[in-house]
Amino acid sequence: MRVIYTGGTFDLLHSGHVAFLRQCREVAGEDGHVIVALNRDEFIARFKRMPIMSLAERSACVRSIKYVDAVVINIGDEDSTQAINVVNPTHIVIGDDWKDRDYHKQMGFTQEWLDQRSITLLYVPYTRGISTTELRARLREHS
Repeated sequence: MRVIYTGGTFDLLHSGHVAFLRQCREVAGEDGHVIVALNRDEFIARFKRMPIMSLAERSACVRSIKYVDAVVINIGDEDSTQAINVVNPTHIVIGDDWKDRDYHKQMGFTQEWLDQRSITLLYVPYTRGISTTELRARLREHS
């Protein structure tokens, strides 16, 4: 059985998020599990800006998506290994927009660390044309 771990902010939930989570479900298969680790508000604010939706609101929205089996909190912030160890996944799934960036460093692990745990890092196509940044811009335009 495949256990999929993915993480993120998931602020202003949109169709790109849903498409990504559907891809996670496809990787997991019908009998697998998709676990989403949400970043804490304070952690997000250090790198971007405070999310519009609170952690509780984001969690409720992500939990309601049929492709998601559970939501956990990324308790380690920059060191996502804490949340990954709780989930004990077979796969970590991320968007291919991360291919040219150092995802390992961003998440606080190495390829060796993944290999020791038999975790496969898998990139899936990123949905272009919709993002939380774009939604924020639309909101500014219309207010």
